[in-house]
Amino acid sequence: MDTAPEAGTGNPVVRLPVARRPIVQRIALPSLSAVGGGDALALGALTLFLVGFGLVMVLSSSSVEASVKGDPYGDFTTQGLAALVGAGGMLALATRLPTTWLPRLAPVAFLVAVGLQLLTALTPLGTNIGGNQNWIRIGGASVQPSEFVKLTLVLTLASFFSRRPGELLGLKGLVPVFVIGALGIGSVYLGGDLGTTLILTLIVAAALWFGQVRLRVLVLPAVLALTALAVFAQANGSRTSRLAAWQHGCTDLLGTCWQTTQAQWALANGGLTGVGIGNSVSKWFWLPEADNDFIAAIIGEETGLLGLGVLLACFVAMAVVLLRISTRTHDRFTRAAAGMTLAWLVGQAFANIAVVVGVAPVFGVPLPFVSAGGSSLLANFAVVGCLMALADRPVTRPAVRPVVNPAHPSARSRLAGVR
Repeated sequence: MDTAPEAGTGNPVVRLPVARRPIVQRIALPSLSAVGGGDALALGALTLFLVGFGLVMVLSSSSVEASVKGDPYGDFTTQGLAALVGAGGMLALATRLPTTWLPRLAPVAFLVAVGLQLLTALTPLGTNIGGNQNWIRIGGASVQPSEFVKLTLVLTLASFFSRRPGELLGLKGLVPVFVIGALGIGSVYLGGDLGTTLILTLIVAAALWFGQVRLRVLVLPAVLALTALAVFAQANGSRTSRLAAWQHGCTDLLGTCWQTTQAQWALANGGLTGVGIGNSVSKWFWLPEADNDFIAAIIGEETGLLGLGVLLACFVAMAVVLLRISTRTHDRFTRAAAGMTLAWLVGQAFANIAVVVGVAPVFGVPLPFVSAGGSSLLANFAVVGCLMALADRPVTRPAVRPVVNPAHPSARSRLAGVR
């Protein structure tokens, strides 16, 4: 019969290594209810869809020219990084932004953005790209401050109208609006960017409209603004030639009308269903700015009229959501900010597509969420995040009026006094 070995005389005990449990870090995403209500969720979903679609088209439209620089995925990688940062920032703003900070921080942020924009236009720090000196190059990256001028202008004007009822203001009371608008528009125009100047003007006009300023007060400012834009448009030789080509038809196909003609040929080549993603002919050095201002032409060529129709439907849906946010709130800040964001994002989208199809003269604005450009994408994400937060957490809450029972003696005496 076997017996257990005595203590100290048995076989040595070999301890086997125990596998350590791996360190697991959890990333807790907020629930849909934390992101916001139906309007906020719809706005966020439309934004993410447009950005995803834009990343695909940036990869397709930029790969040929980027391959000449040595990396066919270079522009796509830059846009993808901006999309990741912007999507995270949008989610953070939508769930964690203290909306009461916005009216106080907006004027400071606006002055900083205008200061950076003036550096691009008036100092050697500015970089000229395509005739517009609106970029600051830091190392290998470039930043476009004018995009953040749009963002901060929206928040600053919304802050103004949140404190002053627009329906009670006359021309004298609107002087701060005109000064703020002129400061932002002038800083961008000094860099020669007429397209962004027009979008900023549209934002100011939307501020006056959604701020509920009386129409008769706006007649004189509207006339002066249109006159100034007409003068600005004629102040540059290339702008004059592009306007003339748009008004009287394109005759210089190898010069002024080259971009417009190539864009229209791309759309014609796409037809109803397109030639397939990646199969564009125009991106092979025929169409300038194929991944930026004229990316809608590549979309039309590769996805056809159906693809362009889906793109337009997304921006129409975004306009509906922003109008719902603006009209369903009692908060003046939210109403004005949503209206100006509508004018900025949706107005700029339709202006871009109008240029591509030849309905408007060429003045160069990117397609929001879709065109290549990190600064534009980050600014677009930021304003959407702010609107998602404001849709459910407005800056101020409407005062609740007490409901008095009509049978109460105080109510009867009050009614008797009214009679």
